[in-house]
Amino acid sequence: MHQKTVQEISDHVGGRIIGDAAVVIESAATLDSAGPGQVTFLSNPKYAPRVQTTQATAVLVSKKVETNACQIIVEDPYYAFMQAVVLLHGHRQHPQTGISKQASVAGSAKIGKNCNIHAFAVVSENTVIGDNCHIYPGVFVGPHVTIGDDCVLYPNAVIYDGCRIGHRVIVQSNASVGQDGFGFATHKGEHHKIPQIGIVILEDDVEIGAGCVVERGTLDNTLIGKGSKLGDSVAIGHGTKIGPHCLLVPQAGVAGSAELGHHCVLGGQVGVVGHIKVGNMVKVGAKAGVINDVPDGATIVGTPAIDANKARRAYALIETLPEIRQKLRALDKQVQRLAGDQET
Repeated sequence: MHQKTVQEISDHVGGRIIGDAAVVIESAATLDSAGPGQVTFLSNPKYAPRVQTTQATAVLVSKKVETNACQIIVEDPYYAFMQAVVLLHGHRQHPQTGISKQASVAGSAKIGKNCNIHAFAVVSENTVIGDNCHIYPGVFVGPHVTIGDDCVLYPNAVIYDGCRIGHRVIVQSNASVGQDGFGFATHKGEHHKIPQIGIVILEDDVEIGAGCVVERGTLDNTLIGKGSKLGDSVAIGHGTKIGPHCLLVPQAGVAGSAELGHHCVLGGQVGVVGHIKVGNMVKVGAKAGVINDVPDGATIVGTPAIDANKARRAYALIETLPEIRQKLRALDKQVQRLAGDQET
């Protein structure tokens, strides 16, 4: 933790100060929990009343507000808050252990400068690892894998043979990248395994959450685009293409050969069927089931997933369906009675 003045924080985030620039900030916190010596932020207008009561010493805002705290005016308070947290607290520091004698590193593997490979990690033959990488205990890196610079593989992560990992990639603990896809040919009631001859490619700045599984392609490669982030327990099927800068919230699943465009967001437990195309900038609400192609910019929810505005109107009727049913039955009886009167 590093103490900084409000002026130093403002300079770091490119802000403008209203208040005492010399006051010292020791840490960061939320609007509700922040106290003296802490910085917080306001990005959602609905929380604006909380700024008036916050005990924080400083608050990052997009425009001047009513508050006793020192204000740092910035374009994007949430992004600026991230920068402030890094400035004050920094990212996790990795132990500088070098290559442990208890690690298993093949003689044909090429290891870059300043790498730390911990005890009981396995680096297989003909693997290439770039500079400044951290390979934690229990990690398995298969043969012929390529890993770029500044990557972190946390305990028990697995990278199967032949996969290609870009720069600054993070693979959290117990994630599996490049295992066989779920591919079988069913013949006369028996399921016969199809060789999975593709690989997985993780482009630069990708993060794979804990417990994720990313299957290698059956024929085409599975691709996770630059800057995309997969939450914990996300499952990616064989041959799937995830575009750049997508966010997949924990427990989402994308079936084989599906394609997502850039900057898509999938909520928790979303399921996407295989062999469809989801456009750019698409947002999918939690637990939705996506079964058809989705155009650029759409926001969809529900199972099956439909346009969010239509879904809101449809779901608003669910609570009243029993009453609607009773009314329809009553109307049906009236119609039948009137029809009987006409016949007589």
